[in-house]
Amino acid sequence: MKIIKLDKSIIPACDVATLDELKKLVSETCSVKGIGAYKIGLELVIPFGMKKVIKTIRKLTDLPIIYDHQKAGTDIPDLGVKFIKACKGVDAVIIFPQAGPVTEEEWIKAAQAEKLGVIVGGEMTHPGYLEADNGFISDSAPKKMYEVAAKLGVKDFVVPGNKPEKILEYKTFLESLNVEPVLYSPGLITQGGDLTESAKVAGNKWHAIVGRALYQAKDINKAAKELATALK
Repeated sequence: MKIIKLDKSIIPACDVATLDELKKLVSETCSVKGIGAYKIGLELVIPFGMKKVIKTIRKLTDLPIIYDHQKAGTDIPDLGVKFIKACKGVDAVIIFPQAGPVTEEEWIKAAQAEKLGVIVGGEMTHPGYLEADNGFISDSAPKKMYEVAAKLGVKDFVVPGNKPEKILEYKTFLESLNVEPVLYSPGLITQGGDLTESAKVAGNKWHAIVGRALYQAKDINKAAKELATALK
């Protein structure tokens, strides 16, 4: 199941505090060629609820809505079914299955049973995540997360946009598993990632997740057009 129709796109991360700000962000970007979907998360869903946030976006556009629970897939296996039911109305969910392979498998299967797109992340963008950077997560863990997902038929993966060398490494790894991956990257612009550089190494199927550089822009529409142009 293809989550986004475009092979390359900009995904605005709707990490704003109010529904009015959400309306402004979506209305200023939804008609821009190259906008592929919208990512929603805790800043809107916790105070306003999933249904209200979805309804607000749906009044303006039919573009896919991706829910990022920040971070889903980190609980017991049985909770996967309940999580997916709670996400009814979105087109896809992002999970970072740091709780192990059993949880990862069950949460992915729960999404697939409901025909909900699932995007699997492994490495995050911030410092102090992997052990090599004094973090808690084993350096080999991201590839294990990606491999479990790939074996279950997942083709959509989150890779760190501010680490182009890692984008290439994970892309090559997934291709070695006979997967033609669709990659999604946060960590761009305000977190140091260069859009054009990351786009080159990511290949033909890549979606750039952009937050502050869009919703904090003085002219959101203009910023969206400039970002979309940089993908080419």
